[in-house]
Amino acid sequence: MQVSIETTSGLERRMTVGVPATQVDTEVEKRLKEAAKTVRINGFRAGKVPAKVVKQRYGAGVRQEVLGEVISRSFYEAVQKEEVRPAGQPAIEPKENTEGQDFEYIATFEVYPDVALQDLSSFEVTKLSAEVTDADLDKMVDVLRKQQASWSVVERAAATDDQVNIDFNGTKDGEEFAGGKADAHDLVLGSGAMIPGFEDGIAGLKAGEEKTIALTFPEDYQAEELQGAAVEFSIKVNTVSEQQLPELNAEFFSKYGVESDDEAKFREDVKSNMGRELKNAAKAKVKSQVMDQLVEAHEVAIPTALIGGEIEALRAQMMQQFGGQKLDFDVKSLLPDEMFTEQAERRVVLGLIVGELIKANDIKVDADGVRKAVEELASTYQDPQEVVDYYYGNQQMLSGVESVVLEDQVVDFVLASAKVTETESSYEEVIKQEAAE
Repeated sequence: MQVSIETTSGLERRMTVGVPATQVDTEVEKRLKEAAKTVRINGFRAGKVPAKVVKQRYGAGVRQEVLGEVISRSFYEAVQKEEVRPAGQPAIEPKENTEGQDFEYIATFEVYPDVALQDLSSFEVTKLSAEVTDADLDKMVDVLRKQQASWSVVERAAATDDQVNIDFNGTKDGEEFAGGKADAHDLVLGSGAMIPGFEDGIAGLKAGEEKTIALTFPEDYQAEELQGAAVEFSIKVNTVSEQQLPELNAEFFSKYGVESDDEAKFREDVKSNMGRELKNAAKAKVKSQVMDQLVEAHEVAIPTALIGGEIEALRAQMMQQFGGQKLDFDVKSLLPDEMFTEQAERRVVLGLIVGELIKANDIKVDADGVRKAVEELASTYQDPQEVVDYYYGNQQMLSGVESVVLEDQVVDFVLASAKVTETESSYEEVIKQEAAE
């Protein structure tokens, strides 16, 4: 096999591969002989079809089949010989494909870039330290009660935290605008669900009362035609309802997986979940800082083939929000590549840098760390051992956990060289920061 390779531009390589004629022709003849034993052609008995007729009828198809296998095998051998690492599938262009002559093709592909690792000692990372206080726990229990609250109609003026049922109609320069009208709309005052000033304008109104309020849409409102626009809303209150919080009893606890009437047990479980959430949020904050600085510190050429793969993965991930069902429209028109390009490029760059750190420092996935991660995941289920067994019986699921653990080990490796500052914080602040990011 003859191989020559040249750099066309950046990461792109053009490789010419020549395969001896005998390697192709011999295999084609062999398959045609095998086919002749079983093919049925009108005018000939089974197994008695002349080789010439078999070749005329099936030769081209068999040759294409053989060439496909030859290309696949020879391309792998060629890149091994030339010590190059293709990023993505090659574009194959046959150059010489005549029976009796050496088969030759051109493979064009991108290679993985070289990543020059930078000094990590200049990295600065802030670790937020916090714990779940009794006040945090009380707030969370209150949030959980509000999630299960019911509403009771009252005969009084609406106030913050009340639910009002309203009809409203918005106009701009005297004309109605899209999305500015609704009937029998439920709205919790103080929820921030509407533009600034809308909910404040309803406070103090009773059922049956009407009011027109003048407001201005925010400059960053999603609908461009309404950004910064002066509008008026005519509002009628149909009903005012007061929130009724459920009792802290067995029925309420069971809705959150606690089969007991013991409030102390319920609060213990809630606090445990909050602690896990706090730990994960603080860890994610540190990881985010490390990854941001890795991207900033390294200049990496990005193979376009890898970007395409990440875009597809991100699009598929977003499609899960539609329940994974088959949709009757072109997904790419709804979710075009441009939506994901920036994020895909970052993911590719990070993958290349992290991969090089793992390789250069011989970082191996910690089996104990994987076991601990799986057990932590399982601890939130009713039968933790069943979940652990499921992960260890499913290599794909386990590989996902291993990838996360290995990435965490890379973060720890970077932190060992970086300047790390610990800062006292609170549960609420850590959770808010993580949510914002």
